[in-house]
Amino acid sequence: MNHSKMTEILRLKSPADFIGRQGNGVISFGSGQPDLPPPQEAFQGIDLKRDLRYGLIQGEVKLRESLAREYPGSTAGNFVITNGASEALDLIFRGWSKGEKVLLPRPYYYSYPPIIELAGMVPVYTDLVDGRIDLDDFKKKIKDCRAVLINSPSNPTGRVEAIETLKEIEKITQKLGIYVVSDEVYKDLIYERENYHINGDHVITVNSFSKTYCMCGVRVGYLWSSDKKVVENICEMKTHTSMNTNLVGQDMALSAMRAPKEYITKQQQIWRQRRDYIYKGLVDLGFDLWKPEGAFYVLPKCKNAREFLSVLYNDFKVITYLGEWFGAPDRIRLSYALDISQIEEGLGRIRQAMQKVTVL
Repeated sequence: MNHSKMTEILRLKSPADFIGRQGNGVISFGSGQPDLPPPQEAFQGIDLKRDLRYGLIQGEVKLRESLAREYPGSTAGNFVITNGASEALDLIFRGWSKGEKVLLPRPYYYSYPPIIELAGMVPVYTDLVDGRIDLDDFKKKIKDCRAVLINSPSNPTGRVEAIETLKEIEKITQKLGIYVVSDEVYKDLIYERENYHINGDHVITVNSFSKTYCMCGVRVGYLWSSDKKVVENICEMKTHTSMNTNLVGQDMALSAMRAPKEYITKQQQIWRQRRDYIYKGLVDLGFDLWKPEGAFYVLPKCKNAREFLSVLYNDFKVITYLGEWFGAPDRIRLSYALDISQIEEGLGRIRQAMQKVTVL
């Protein structure tokens, strides 16, 4: 093995060194980027003459009106269109006071703690049990927090919270006057049931067109709140940061929403097939993992995870992510946003790498 490369990999602190790496025979189970095509409708509404200008800070009215039809009782005024879900989260937390606490279920999406810390807030953690929120621990830790950030279906676990749990969190936080920030970017990629939208004037929903419509690079997301003051404060911040979200992307998002519902259901069938394939493949290799119920991630237990990640990349051209980046030491995270033929080849390389590193 090339020891300089080995040292480089062993010092990795985040997925940043892997994002975008492809080609030369590399199989990436890393970045959660759908490989499926956007709906054809997404390309039919672009008007460059109109779109090469500044737009409304809050987002184009037609797009917000279209979103409002998916949120009962809402109007265009309840939404802000953002540069992906990431900007929505950034603006939400920067709008609150420094030093306040935010409760995070752990494992978490790797960007959550930095976003909260960069806003001057303090992340505190409630550890998941079998990949789901432990309400007893949640109740103990939520009392001192300004907000809780929930991601269901979850990146990195692929788990979906029980509706009963979400309703209980809804009640607890409403009673305590604590915000729920609900990251629902995978809401259309649930295999077991329909999405449950957490309700209340203390709820801020974050979503994106990246996963549902396979438009990650376009960077169009949004946030919803029934509290108009929240919307106004976020628009004021956005005025002085990114200003409007790109109008070409908003055109594509609006047009994508006109795609027939079969587009989403066919996607779900593909993701379910891939989920079943990679889950069985990893179990057959001896890994211990939760079976995903949504999104497109698995988080198997793995001894010597850092060494295994390095061997996989340097010797077998396979990218995986360290569980420790997600608050889950001794695990690795794999995205199955790949064709089954690539998943099959990747699993074969993982089998070979297991001959070099003790992982079970």
